[in-house]
Amino acid sequence: MKLRITFTLLIIFSTLSLFSQSDKTYKGEKDKVHDLIHTKLKVNFNFKEKQLNGEEWITLKPHFYETDKLTLDAKAMLIHSVMLNGKKLNYNYDNYKLIIDLQKTYTRDEKFTVYIKYTAQPEKVKQKGSAAITSAKGLYFINPTGLDKNKPTQIWTQGETEASSCWFPTIDAPNQKTSQEIYITVPKKYVTLSNGKLENQIENSNGTRTDYWNFTQKHAPYLFFMGVGEYEVIKDTYNNIPVNYYVEKKYAPFAKQIFGNTPEMLAFFSKITGIEYPWNKYAQIVGREYVSGAMENTTAVIHGEQAYQMPGQLIDENTHENTIAHEAFHHWFGNLVTAESWSNLTVNESFANYSEYLWLEHKYGKDEAEAHLLEDREAYKNGQNFDKHLVRFDYDHREDMFDAVSYNKGGSILHMLKNYLGDDAFFEGINKYLTQNKYKTGEVHQLRLAFEDVTGKDLNWFFNQWYFNSGHPKLNISYDYNKLRKTVTINIIQEQANEFKFPLAIDVFEGSRKTRHKVFVNGKDASFTFPFIEHPSLIQVNSDGVLLCDIEENKILSDYIHQLKYADNYAHKKEALLEVSKKQDDKKAFKAIADAMDDDFYKIRILALENINLINKYSKKTVITKIKQIAMQDTKTLVQAAAIETLGKLTDPELKPVFDKGLQSKSYAVLGKSLVAMYYVDKQLAIQKSKTLPLEVKNIIATPLTRIYLEENDEDELNFIASNVMSGMFLSQNRKIQSLYKKAYDKIAKSNNSKAIRNLSNDIVAKGIQYKQYSFDTVGVNLLRQMVQMQKKSNHPTKYQNIEVIKTAMAKLLE
Repeated sequence: MKLRITFTLLIIFSTLSLFSQSDKTYKGEKDKVHDLIHTKLKVNFNFKEKQLNGEEWITLKPHFYETDKLTLDAKAMLIHSVMLNGKKLNYNYDNYKLIIDLQKTYTRDEKFTVYIKYTAQPEKVKQKGSAAITSAKGLYFINPTGLDKNKPTQIWTQGETEASSCWFPTIDAPNQKTSQEIYITVPKKYVTLSNGKLENQIENSNGTRTDYWNFTQKHAPYLFFMGVGEYEVIKDTYNNIPVNYYVEKKYAPFAKQIFGNTPEMLAFFSKITGIEYPWNKYAQIVGREYVSGAMENTTAVIHGEQAYQMPGQLIDENTHENTIAHEAFHHWFGNLVTAESWSNLTVNESFANYSEYLWLEHKYGKDEAEAHLLEDREAYKNGQNFDKHLVRFDYDHREDMFDAVSYNKGGSILHMLKNYLGDDAFFEGINKYLTQNKYKTGEVHQLRLAFEDVTGKDLNWFFNQWYFNSGHPKLNISYDYNKLRKTVTINIIQEQANEFKFPLAIDVFEGSRKTRHKVFVNGKDASFTFPFIEHPSLIQVNSDGVLLCDIEENKILSDYIHQLKYADNYAHKKEALLEVSKKQDDKKAFKAIADAMDDDFYKIRILALENINLINKYSKKTVITKIKQIAMQDTKTLVQAAAIETLGKLTDPELKPVFDKGLQSKSYAVLGKSLVAMYYVDKQLAIQKSKTLPLEVKNIIATPLTRIYLEENDEDELNFIASNVMSGMFLSQNRKIQSLYKKAYDKIAKSNNSKAIRNLSNDIVAKGIQYKQYSFDTVGVNLLRQMVQMQKKSNHPTKYQNIEVIKTAMAKLLE
């Protein structure tokens, strides 16, 4: 599963969880009393009541010990009958567990099939466990009665972690594997999607159709999926396997622009794992109000609405491509071999996270991959993650495992392991792990043993410090130069509590000439001595950027200028650029930033443009001319947009032709930045242009428009702004954007604009319900309460009506 939740939200949820009861008991693999063998379902839907009517034939056998009882997970269901071999069985049901008396004792060599007729009631599900996870209801009805004309009617499921048992009785644990059949009956106008092959479709006399989906291989219950809605199916292929994209009609023309790299991803992942894509199709569907980023349901991946992008966005970048790769790689790590317990989630999610790096490096080059790795590491370091083990048996709630340790840190650890073992050994090791455990489960010890078997190396030290311990190295670096002997000694002191050992790359620069030394740090205090011919211009520790660590060292401006020019790792170039940008009163520093605008990698060019200091602009005309050229000619539209934003800060009417050209761009990034820049040189033109944009385009470039409308104090546009406030405050990782929308929230909350207040209140309710399983309903209630208080302090004639609107919205979240 790819998370969409930003670290702003995760911090909020972490704070909320502090007030929930902590449960630090050992949480290992679930005992196998029975083994699932096959699950057959027949389902139809009561759209009005948001219920599923189901029949199930579930085939099992005792795992080892003989037994005369069967316990199934079944949450908030109505159980109508339970039968075996045509005879009714007695059962006990407490709304969570269905305990069935089998009326005879079965041995591990005896299979049996239990029939259950039931009604699933997802709206009544209350999950046990952490207060932060209250309503993972498994089955989601979107606009089921069709009352909202701006939203399609859809049904989709979300099984991970243990919510499939909200819509069919099962043993809801990741260490179970079952084949499946699903007969889905829906009104004829709807398309369905499920795991496996669509064997046939039968038209019924009552205006419905029954689709029969058959999945003959084995996978975990949390990977079961159903999707229902009015979709266009855009067909693609990989190696004669159907690769289909289920999208709303509006996005059908762009589906291949969004998802079209999928076949190449499947080919690439098949190659590096040495295992050909092991399933009979690969489908992707987009679900409205989906509760996360995406989910790797076997052969039937679901994505959130953020996957939808228009050509004006895709010309800048496909922001969902990493997620598409992430879910594809799960079909090896997670689906083919599944973590035996949530404590071992790393063998699913760390690999899926690292697949994003591998794909970016393969498709777009090392710089793009390194930039992504750095972003992931920064997100891990910015959270409350240092003290968490990667493999954790003492989490409070299983959902807590889905964090920046299991994902981001785990991906970094795999990157370090690949560097230590070498590419060939690493990929042969994962092939062995997958081959030995395919269609079964895995844990970290099995992964270690696979790598040890391939390489002949003992890897306990690596796994003990990275998988079964916490933190990362915090290094204090100093240098001792011996001018007589022409040597430099690099001293490395580890300042964190746990001791790590690790390979480390150190570059010694003599002018432009670089010598790389590879050492192994084995102890909290280590020193390494290297010769030089000329006095080194720069010492770069962790020069390949592989080691996950923090480094403290005393560098001066000339060091950073040299590092910016000659370092070949993105993290080091970024670090240097940001440090150099603080000293631009120095001519050499200013020149270094200006030179970085010509860097081969577009993200460095963007950073340079964002940080260059154009104060005293009349003395910097040559650089401004260069930025004008970049704004109109750079091969990357995102760089053009950054250049326009930088020029916009000059508020120079002579730059109006540059901004005017930007307003004609097909790129929404360029268009948005051009509107803001134009606003400061020709307000009337910018506002006139913004008013003529289609609402769809306005929503896509909502952030620059919000900035303009707030500065213009445009009351007429508050209603438009209100629709984007929650996403801007909580779903963006950009602090400036968060701050802008917090300002918008405050302005609307204090205003007399009843439409905007209603719109903002409704959006708070929608987001609260959508992310309720993360307790965002609590966040929403607090925001609404603040709005009530702000209205009470106002002197608006309609404040009491506004308060009633807000309280009505609050009541919906408190239901």
